Amino acid sequence: MIHRRTVLSAFAGLIGLFAAGSDLRAAEVSEIRLDWATYNPVSLVLKEKGFLEEALKPRGIKVRWTQSLGSNKALEFLNGGAIDFGSSAGAAALLARINGNPVKVIYAYSRPEWTALVTRKETNIAGPADLKGKRIAVTRGTDPHIFLIRALQKAGLTEKDAKLVLLQHADGRTALDRGDVDAWAGLDPMMAAAEIESGDVLFYRDASANTWGVLDVREEFAKAHPDLVKTVIAAYEQARAYSLAHPEALKNALVTATKLPEAVIAKQLERTDLSQPAIGTTQAESIRAAGLALQQAGVIPASTDVAAAVDGLIAPQFNPAPGR
Repeated sequence: MIHRRTVLSAFAGLIGLFAAGSDLRAAEVSEIRLDWATYNPVSLVLKEKGFLEEALKPRGIKVRWTQSLGSNKALEFLNGGAIDFGSSAGAAALLARINGNPVKVIYAYSRPEWTALVTRKETNIAGPADLKGKRIAVTRGTDPHIFLIRALQKAGLTEKDAKLVLLQHADGRTALDRGDVDAWAGLDPMMAAAEIESGDVLFYRDASANTWGVLDVREEFAKAHPDLVKTVIAAYEQARAYSLAHPEALKNALVTATKLPEAVIAKQLERTDLSQPAIGTTQAESIRAAGLALQQAGVIPASTDVAAAVDGLIAPQFNPAPGR
């Protein structure tokens, strides 16, 4: 005789199996959503060549692309669940994570000098100290914004000593050329265009204060689908290797995306190093230094453990294999 307890136990087991199957189906991914950005040249090649689409096709997973106009937009998209992978500056990712955006840094698509402080020739602005009382165009929550804060800090100033005009990067360049602002915390390739097309001046540069160009992933996605994270990084590695082997193709992809002259894109690429994709101590130190500067400036709360936040941000376990 089959005991009632046995039947109930078996029935409970079946329910558990069905529930588990339901959870597995819910966890299946039919589409991966990434951004592309003109400040992330590798993303343009990845999108153009279709390396990721090719890798995911056997699994029936589609790829959807969304343009990010700045780190702030990429991180907003990630926080809202609109994309799974986004391009940002390392320091911008740290600031976002401290503010509650659960992202992980998994890859370094570039080591750029992509930001500097820019002005018109006739303003007589020669250094950060000259920005006191001036109008400065800046995109909040991006590397140029963080770069500006650190530059002002070195001159003994804060954001309150100037008038910040919050604009997206391209609009910041336009505002500078129209005379609506006195300076702009620039970002390539718009910054290179300002130099070449408008004769604007990069009056303050510090390559070491430019944090890395990094690929971020939603932490929830990384935990649920580590295999797909590795697939995305492998495709990025294909695109990076292709970019290094075919510099003309990289330049042409940027020209097509930005509609900017080749001379402008060449200037951007002069300042862009694509040779160090692995995430680790070097990026962590750069991001930590930016975080501490922001903390000293009062942008990050004094109670924040910046080192711990950086450790929580960086995810080296997804690094591509050496030699790839």
